[in-house]
Amino acid sequence: MSAFLFQAKTLEGKVVKGEVEAGNETEARVKIRAQRLMLLKIVPKSGNATSITKIEQKKKSGGLSLGGGVSPKELQVFTRQFATLIGSGVPIVQSLEAMIGPGRSPTLNKALQNILAEVSKGRRLAECMKEHPKIFDNMYVNLVHAGEEGGVLDTILNRLAQYIEKSVKLKGKIKGALFYPCAVIVVAALVITVIMIFVIPNFVKMFSDAHMQLPWLTLQVIAASHFFVQRWYVLLGIAIGVPVLLVNYYKTEDGRRTMDAIMLNIPVFGDLVKKGAVARFSRTLSTMLSAGVKIVESLDIAAATTKNWVIEQVLYQAKESITKGKTLSEPLKSSKVIPHMVSQMISVGEQTGAMDQMLDKVANFYEDEVETAAGALTSMIEPIMIVVLGTIVAVLVIAMYLPIFGMAAAASGG
Repeated sequence: MSAFLFQAKTLEGKVVKGEVEAGNETEARVKIRAQRLMLLKIVPKSGNATSITKIEQKKKSGGLSLGGGVSPKELQVFTRQFATLIGSGVPIVQSLEAMIGPGRSPTLNKALQNILAEVSKGRRLAECMKEHPKIFDNMYVNLVHAGEEGGVLDTILNRLAQYIEKSVKLKGKIKGALFYPCAVIVVAALVITVIMIFVIPNFVKMFSDAHMQLPWLTLQVIAASHFFVQRWYVLLGIAIGVPVLLVNYYKTEDGRRTMDAIMLNIPVFGDLVKKGAVARFSRTLSTMLSAGVKIVESLDIAAATTKNWVIEQVLYQAKESITKGKTLSEPLKSSKVIPHMVSQMISVGEQTGAMDQMLDKVANFYEDEVETAAGALTSMIEPIMIVVLGTIVAVLVIAMYLPIFGMAAAASGG
């Protein structure tokens, strides 16, 4: 019997760590599932490792992986070229040798050199790639393993290249939708800050020299300007501190659960987040199932690609449902965050035995929907931001010119 360290989630979403004894890893996984736990990580217990936390820290600090990852674009190009070589009948060792060169980043070259050395000793390609998790994630390794087992490595690599390409495109659409409003907010904040710090004090000096009685609105703007000038460090602290606090809070289990649930309920933006998550997990699940990866393993990886805690939990519950002999579509139908069309398409796929094809259609549909939702978000936010910024600037201008108008009216009346 061997000891295995594991990290898993309860049905309530709580992360737990533990140790289990079993004859092999497969048996250990069965024992963990029997405890109604959703497995996240499992590693053999070595003599000098006493907790899975230490193993995770080793991986995060480098471990067997390299000092950093590579860009999705570079990984896609490598995967496509590697697939072409394998499909042309070039052995894996020679293909890896051809992949190493000046056209690659130092990180990828070093990884390929290490993989080549191990493959040359007779180890499996997927097993070697698994030792570089910052470059080749779980999905990549699982698909390569399936390709090696089925003798269709070139086909699998082409699917991977296509998957990476579509994932990058989807991510770009979502980022593009968020960039414009963020840019407008930053520009607006800079414009208002410049007015408050450099423009309004000149008016204050002029009003002070003229000993003018100032309207209420002007006094409020002047008070705000004084705050900007004298307490600028408070505003700077808020501008930097709030985002840092939110990022750190999001890294906690409670923070991710709370903020992801809030994001799904924000008008328009929540729709974009939901459609993006559905597109990602559908594309991942379709790619893995078509490669012959077991649905339970596929759901684990697909859940991680959603980037949303709420939808991730739905998929973990679906995985638990499947281990009990139920269908995938059943828990999805009862979920409020999964669109009804998705569960219907999956149900049809289960009945016809073509779930990978149905998921591919779902992914294509929601990738188009993300583009539409991104356009709608930009179209809605653009006029709102312009109106808000215009109103703020107008108030500042009116506040500064009201005393001048009053002085001109008094002069003409006199």
